[in-house]
Amino acid sequence: MDYQTIAVDFDGTLCFSKWPELGEPNVPLIEYLRSWKERGNKLILWTCRAGEALEKAVEWCRDHQLEFDAVNDNLPEVIEMYGNNSRKISCDYYIDDRAKLPDAIIPDKVFIS
Repeated sequence: MDYQTIAVDFDGTLCFSKWPELGEPNVPLIEYLRSWKERGNKLILWTCRAGEALEKAVEWCRDHQLEFDAVNDNLPEVIEMYGNNSRKISCDYYIDDRAKLPDAIIPDKVFIS
């Protein structure tokens, strides 16, 4: 595969909200993700939202010109490559407001190119 994939959370990450409400957009992150996708990379919306709350989040993202290649699921080509659809989303980077790296592997600076 000649692209990389980011899985990004919604509440507190893309959208400054408290579930189930919708809030203000994280404009710098949204702009970054749009440019990431324009360069041929993939995006997965990775959220605990389901049902109507998920539908509202996806629509909120579309209203902010952010489209995903998958929502709470692996990319179809990843499912085909592995022959199954693991519950864990397969990607190169996870962006989540609750993420924490173990201290032993935190570099001085982290850049996603």
